Amino acid sequence: MTTTTPIHRAPDNPATRQALALAGVFQAASLVDELARTGQVDQRAWDTLIQATVDTNPESFEAIYGGHPNNLRRGLDMLEALVGRKQANPVVLRYGFSLLLLMNQLRKNSAMMDQLGEKLGHVQHQAEHFGSTHENVIASLGEAYQETISTFKTRIVVQGDPSMLQSRMMPERVRACLMAGIRFALLWHQQGGRRWKLIFQRKALRRALDDLS
Repeated sequence: MTTTTPIHRAPDNPATRQALALAGVFQAASLVDELARTGQVDQRAWDTLIQATVDTNPESFEAIYGGHPNNLRRGLDMLEALVGRKQANPVVLRYGFSLLLLMNQLRKNSAMMDQLGEKLGHVQHQAEHFGSTHENVIASLGEAYQETISTFKTRIVVQGDPSMLQSRMMPERVRACLMAGIRFALLWHQQGGRRWKLIFQRKALRRALDDLS
């Protein structure tokens, strides 16, 4: 990720930062669904997720998602469904909530957190050489997910076109996207995000989405 000055400062309040981080989770969930069904993906949304996962030491909160909330627009639109303003895609919501559940399991496993940190450090070196979205980097992100998060009893079963899911690089791309979802889920938790707040503090999430619209 480039280290230019962020284009758009995020409002410096917890609810808005939580909304942006949660948007990353549901953007990942949305792209997993799109990949599994069509084999295609929104390039801007994809690049934002992958660069955020590769850049393990961003210079600011905004730098994580490339400096502008519209880089997370796909995920922000999913949050509008979460608070009842738009029709929800139940498959995407299931993936998103599963990522939050897996993130909580990961947080409680310090050995796996350390293992994942080492793997992402290696991926970052690869990205510096090849570029963030090079297929070698995507393969390494997918491998990192498979060797860590995929070993939990809770698993995300991806639905889609079987022939598409078995095509070249597709398993790696799906896992890399899920890895990005975990990265944003951890960010959400670091910013004070909790699952109970999604039930009892929906008004705060709605206000944050209004600020970002």
